[in-house]
Amino acid sequence: MTVRKGKRMGISIQEHMAIDVCPGPIRPIRQISAYFPRLSPTSSVSDSLSPGQAGAPAPGGGGGGGALAAGGLLSPLSPGATGGGGGTLSMMSSMDTSVDIDSGDSDDNTSLGTLEFDLRYEVESSSLHCTVIRAKGLKPMDFNGLADPYVKLHLLPGACKANKLKTKTVRNTLNPVWNETLTYCGLTEEDMYRKTLRVSVCDEDKLTHNEFIGETRIALRRVKPNQPKHFNICLEHPPPLPSPTSMSVALRGISCYLREWETEQQRSLEERGRLLLCLQFLPPSTPAEGDEPKKEAKDRAKGGLCVGVRRCAHLAAMDVNGFSDPYVKTYLKPDLKKKSKHKTAVIKKTLNPEFNEEFFYEITFTELTSKTLEVTVWDYDLGKSNDFIGGVSLGCHSQGEALQHWIDCLKNKGQKVERWHTLTNELPGSTAQE
Repeated sequence: MTVRKGKRMGISIQEHMAIDVCPGPIRPIRQISAYFPRLSPTSSVSDSLSPGQAGAPAPGGGGGGGALAAGGLLSPLSPGATGGGGGTLSMMSSMDTSVDIDSGDSDDNTSLGTLEFDLRYEVESSSLHCTVIRAKGLKPMDFNGLADPYVKLHLLPGACKANKLKTKTVRNTLNPVWNETLTYCGLTEEDMYRKTLRVSVCDEDKLTHNEFIGETRIALRRVKPNQPKHFNICLEHPPPLPSPTSMSVALRGISCYLREWETEQQRSLEERGRLLLCLQFLPPSTPAEGDEPKKEAKDRAKGGLCVGVRRCAHLAAMDVNGFSDPYVKTYLKPDLKKKSKHKTAVIKKTLNPEFNEEFFYEITFTELTSKTLEVTVWDYDLGKSNDFIGGVSLGCHSQGEALQHWIDCLKNKGQKVERWHTLTNELPGSTAQE
């Protein structure tokens, strides 16, 4: 630097800052994560320290001033991190702080709100009752800082319109109260063991699509039969879906033969809904003297099988609108005279129809032991062939619940025996065309 005669030597501001602030070699700037380390409870403190920090004293000595001179900032993991006039932040307290930070996901879920509801499973009626009580502290979804929340229920696996239930919408609130009971019918004890109930809270928008707020999932095996169970749970974000690329890579090595075989197996085991049937065998009865029985009562006095079609639940959707127009047909086979066909009325646009219709077959007990009752559910289509939804066969050659229902009917003469049956897309001995 050249200095002219008669002028004082000046120092630039850059040089002044370099002399005052950086008397030694320039050190790298610390990341903010260095002051808030994430330590797992099983890791040791020495593993989290950098090689330059572990076991190395501060350049200025062991006091608090040396720590300030070396790092410029007081790091909680520095060995000499002791304030001169303040308190001391130990490494164990730092570890406790890191554990609280790792559990910050629960705070994020709490910001979505909490939901309070009850579950009760009745074995006799095979029904699951969900009483949605209230929600608190929901996340604001509208411009006014409020929301229009409602609750949706789905049964997993197999979530679809067939098993979706929904509460009413409560307007302009973040703390809605519903006190509404939603009921699933046709749930067996096996379903309670393997299915999961997804409870979602959404915000209704009239002009745009409804917005998702949060959800919770309950394994139904936690609910004991005939005992109500109370839940008050923080809403969570939905779990991430698997990426299509990873799925395609995983399936790349499967042969075409194996794919066709798996598809055929899934098709043969596919469930198409549930059907509630009531069977009653009426033994012959003698009418009282002086009474003139009606024709229907006269026919039933001869004895026979009474088949009651109560309702269906969670039927497969066969129409483009996501619903079906279901009706039920019954046959008592072998039917050489083709006179055993009975058919219910068509219930429009529903996947959970209620029929409550009864059909009577005049037959003796001996003949009934060699017969098979075939019950099929169809979707009515105007102007074209009707679609087969599912069916079930009940007889001495059936298996599982169908066989047990048939045996109970034959054993308990004169008594009504109700039972839910799973509809399958293939019915042995029947045709899948209307």
